[in-house]
Amino acid sequence: MRIVIIGAGEVGFNVASSLSVEGHDITIVESNEERAAKAENELDVMVVRGNGSRPPVLEKAGIFPGCDIDLLIACSNFDEVNIMACWIARRAGLKRVISRARGLEYTDSPTWAKQLGIDVMISPERSVAREIEEFLSISSAVHTAEFFGGKVGVYAFRVSDNSPLIGTSLRDLRRIYPKIKALVVFIERQGKGFVPFGEDKLETGDLCFTVTSKSQAQELEELFTRQKTPELKRVIVVGGGKIGYQVARRLEIRFPDLDIRLIDQDRDKCEKLSRELERAIVIHGDGMDEELLRYEGVDEADGFVTTTANDEHNILIGVVGKALGARKSVAVVRRELLMRLTDYMAVDAMVNPNQALATVIMRQVRYPYGTGALSIIDKIDAEVLELKIPHGSPVSGKKIMDLDLPKGILIALISRNGDMFVPWGDSVLMENDEVLIFAAEELMPRAVEMLGVE
Repeated sequence: MRIVIIGAGEVGFNVASSLSVEGHDITIVESNEERAAKAENELDVMVVRGNGSRPPVLEKAGIFPGCDIDLLIACSNFDEVNIMACWIARRAGLKRVISRARGLEYTDSPTWAKQLGIDVMISPERSVAREIEEFLSISSAVHTAEFFGGKVGVYAFRVSDNSPLIGTSLRDLRRIYPKIKALVVFIERQGKGFVPFGEDKLETGDLCFTVTSKSQAQELEELFTRQKTPELKRVIVVGGGKIGYQVARRLEIRFPDLDIRLIDQDRDKCEKLSRELERAIVIHGDGMDEELLRYEGVDEADGFVTTTANDEHNILIGVVGKALGARKSVAVVRRELLMRLTDYMAVDAMVNPNQALATVIMRQVRYPYGTGALSIIDKIDAEVLELKIPHGSPVSGKKIMDLDLPKGILIALISRNGDMFVPWGDSVLMENDEVLIFAAEELMPRAVEMLGVE
């Protein structure tokens, strides 16, 4: 596939690196000389220097009427550049274009993307705000992702030493707890991971990636960890940018009785936020000010979220909040190097908005036929993908046990006529079923092929 990527920042560079390794023909357009040189020296790609919103520059990259470019990915830091590049590419005849949009107004309504002819317009700020919301609502989870319009999630729980699940086989779990719609799709044990089978038994310390409905996530959390996330009463957010606003607004909507406090050093920004947020208390101040944090009740905070534009500040402020008594701290971190240091940082979770964007881009490239979201679980080199069983699929009318699915591929959940259920081996697949597929990264194309999705 021939792909043009606008922007060689963190997102563009990482996406280009992944796609070039997979054998795609990649051209990067970048106006910053330092970033352009880095991509040219470190990646097997062609680099065109210039502004990606200008037709002559795009023409050098291969985008012109009648060209054979398959996809444009516009992921620079400038919305106007991304949108204009997509518009020009559409006029040149490209069938698929993807745009990053940092301004939330562009993604408030899907009509913007549709009217501009953009297949996918994503705000990574919105995506990471959803992830933070889930971290706070299910505090024991070390990984989360949502599917089926937010009704279903993947949650990673660690088995505590007093969990009733210890020594129980996965097959017996479904018999003992028949009302819970859940499936353990991957287990990490003592540094090694595997796709489990029905006879496998859970052990203390296992990190279990589990698919379940959002409504049952807390019940599952209690079984695995013997802890239940208490009702959120107070959350403090440091940083009033796009992510901070999104987190506060989502919490306002989901938890009407929650005490939300947002701290930012910019007075003008605080005044604007106080007008846009309905219930959150907006405070002009320094998120590193111990006296201020204590006065605002950090020691009673169920969540302490740091969302400033500086990764190092977010980590450090998150550590301070945790040290002062916050129950769970979450830091927004954009740099991949810092994300790899999670186990060495005294914060409960780090989330990366760039990864949220890269995930959507990779789904569009690898699985443009997917009906819903893709979750790329970097920690275990696995993917979870929503698909619809098409008309004429070879699996339609067959039992799952008769499909001879390779080891490493699981059908984790089925949605049929609005009803969701965890399938058994004798469950029969039907046309138009929406299924949640779990597979090792290298096996997902095989799973898609077996289901007859073209």
